[in-house]
Amino acid sequence: MARIKFGTFLAPHHPLGESPTLQFQRDLELATHLDKLGYDEFWVGEHHSTGWEMIASPEMFLASAAMVTHRIKLGTGVVSLPYHHPFNVAQRMVQLDHLSNGRAMFGTGPGALPSDARMLNIDPMTQRDRQDEALGVIIRLLRGERFTYESDWFVVNDAGLQILPHQEDMPMVTASSISPSGMTIAGKYGIGVLSIASNSSEGIQALPTQWQFAEDSAAKHGQTVDRANWRVMMAWHIAESREQAKDQAIQGLQKWHNEYNVKVLGRPGAQWVDDAEELYEQVAAGGAEGGGAAVIGTPDDLIEAILELQKTTGGFGVVLGFAHDWANIEHTRKSWDLVARYVMPAVNGTIRPQIASAEYVAERKADLMAGASAAVMSKIMGDEKAAAAMGVTMQQMQARMAKQENDPVFRPGGGLPTPS
Repeated sequence: MARIKFGTFLAPHHPLGESPTLQFQRDLELATHLDKLGYDEFWVGEHHSTGWEMIASPEMFLASAAMVTHRIKLGTGVVSLPYHHPFNVAQRMVQLDHLSNGRAMFGTGPGALPSDARMLNIDPMTQRDRQDEALGVIIRLLRGERFTYESDWFVVNDAGLQILPHQEDMPMVTASSISPSGMTIAGKYGIGVLSIASNSSEGIQALPTQWQFAEDSAAKHGQTVDRANWRVMMAWHIAESREQAKDQAIQGLQKWHNEYNVKVLGRPGAQWVDDAEELYEQVAAGGAEGGGAAVIGTPDDLIEAILELQKTTGGFGVVLGFAHDWANIEHTRKSWDLVARYVMPAVNGTIRPQIASAEYVAERKADLMAGASAAVMSKIMGDEKAAAAMGVTMQQMQARMAKQENDPVFRPGGGLPTPS
């Protein structure tokens, strides 16, 4: 099985009431933390309202992240194409790719927040078509074409980029939720997919049928799509035990659900839940076997959930952890650490050779140690001085053992004398 890559999706979803300056810094610290832990990808969203999702330019944020990281790839998750002139988007992605030394990934979407579209006076009915149209133009620009294109909302006149991306083939994805739109666009252009609704029960249920939309669209347009470029988002909080994970995340989970999903966004079907325990049962369902939208539990719970999702979907290439503030900073960082230490190697089988080596030695330890001891003694006894020194050492050991047998402190059942 091909190695599954790991990353994070940072919308972000930060609670109100905190310093935005410090929130930006904390997000940069998360990027450096994940880079050190060996995560593969770091995706950042674009939003302009609601207060909680407060990164307006993923390209600017990722340029900063490029300065404090070394190997992790940096993706726009996503640029909302109807909000921008396509030529400017292409220019910004080229610059990000050079500033990051070829680590940029280009993710696009139609725009997730109705409040953003309203402020920009964009008809929601046009957003998906505009994403499709803009993406086609951007791909041509990034490939070095010079052309003219006229649309009812933008024009490029004999346009070509003066600098091409650092990478020969910059990774590209489109966002996909429950509708087939994102998958269809991915198939049309032969690019990857970022399934961002898979941290909801509805999104998980839709995943098994989603990939077929991409394959059908690819066949229609003479393209191919690869499951290795399918990124699936999962929500989790991991600790050493389920009880610890639950205690650390349950209050933050309730705040995020009630105050953002219900109060601010009014997500369809989302209802205010007064009892944190009841919400936990709905969302986390007590671990991997419960079938909930999030895994709040142990590394083993997450391993099981990822492998089960791989089986259910037919396979994907990257699992992205949804970045949230359900737990405090220390516990959140520890959660990412536990995933890197235990989940990533277990899912990808990288620790199997170590386990096999330990089992091999354990099964043969008596013979191996006997042979090694015989070899050592043979060398010692073959040298007169070494044999004499060994005899002295053995006498000292025997004397020490005899003393311990006669000392009540060292005798079995013995102890220190009781003061009189």
